Amino acid sequence: MAKTKKKTKSKAKARAKPKTVAKSVGAVAVRKNGAGASDGSAVLREQLASLLKGGGAHVQFVDAINGFPEAKRGTYVQGLPHTGWQLLEHARIAQWDILEFSRNASHVSPDFPEGYWPKTPGPPSEEAWDDSVASFRRDLRDMIRLVENPRTDLYAKIAHGDGQTVLREALVLADHNSYHLGQLVDLRRALGSWPEQ
Repeated sequence: MAKTKKKTKSKAKARAKPKTVAKSVGAVAVRKNGAGASDGSAVLREQLASLLKGGGAHVQFVDAINGFPEAKRGTYVQGLPHTGWQLLEHARIAQWDILEFSRNASHVSPDFPEGYWPKTPGPPSEEAWDDSVASFRRDLRDMIRLVENPRTDLYAKIAHGDGQTVLREALVLADHNSYHLGQLVDLRRALGSWPEQ
């Protein structure tokens, strides 16, 4: 009868592998020593950032906002439920909520659904529109930075959530933005203000 050798790790190999320990710091789960970049997640992080930026299968969100005629930002079109202002503000508020939920344990979400929509069909001023666009861009950039950061554990449950992860929140955000991007493009086409190319 042949003897079977018990497989054991050498001490050198055991010491060479850094342990990846996820822990929650604030609202975001992070990995000690920045582990995560070499565990195969770098490609996932790159793909998530690309998905959030948009432009792979369609225009980017800001492309639908840039050049939106000021006089038509609060205009309804027959058959479409929202104005440009309503869609922009809704996307901005929802994105801000998802970002803050992902990174801030003390964040309180707006009441649903009324807290996610502006109270008027049009922006109160051109400055309000510009501020909304700037906030949308800033929060999108911050979400991209969050998923690109190798210290962010994409798979750990968010401590103050109900099982959500940063990965899930990034995917929900990309999905939500994409949905409303389609609505914005349809609206601009119906308003005659979409640059067909």
